[in-house]
Amino acid sequence: MNTPLTAVDRRAEIKAKHRQSIIDAASKIMRERQSSEFSVDDLVLAANVSRRTIFNHFASLDDVIIEACGKELTRVVEHLASLSPASGSTKVPIFDDLAQTFRQADLITAMVYLTKVLGSDDPRLTPRQAQMAGRAFTEINEHLGRELHGRHPDADPLEVGLLVSTMTNGLLVIYLHWISVCGAVDSPESRKLWSQLVERLISSLRTGFGSH
Repeated sequence: MNTPLTAVDRRAEIKAKHRQSIIDAASKIMRERQSSEFSVDDLVLAANVSRRTIFNHFASLDDVIIEACGKELTRVVEHLASLSPASGSTKVPIFDDLAQTFRQADLITAMVYLTKVLGSDDPRLTPRQAQMAGRAFTEINEHLGRELHGRHPDADPLEVGLLVSTMTNGLLVIYLHWISVCGAVDSPESRKLWSQLVERLISSLRTGFGSH
């Protein structure tokens, strides 16, 4: 027998539904326009909510864009749960699990999209665009940490948090380097460069930067 929802539960459900509608609408607009240039009125129309509802959930339009971009990266992480070597019969060390996760991730598709919607064909992002990209990358920290801890329940939560945060911040650094070199295009050459940068990051984290 299903327990009836309380008034508090219903309000929470409605609130979550509105927030998701706003994010989904922002993602749809950005995909259609290949740009993050849209107004609050555009978002109101696409999400079928009021301006007040939008600003009850988000402090600014930039915050909506950041979360939508973060969701794009998070979907990549979610997809990797079934691909991780830890999901097989052989347990692997937590660092190797995370390293393999990022080797298998098709981050390039998400990053090309992210760069485009942030509004720059120039590989040199403006300070605002770089800040938004950085905040979008941090959106995956919590989800990836939770996913990794679920696969390694005996691991120290602090160690998991430090490892994930260090890897994600490293990915942001190599992302900014990658677009400065190749202009954020999806090509065999850009994918080769990305793979090399990921391997360099993994090696540096495994052996320590002082060994290079």
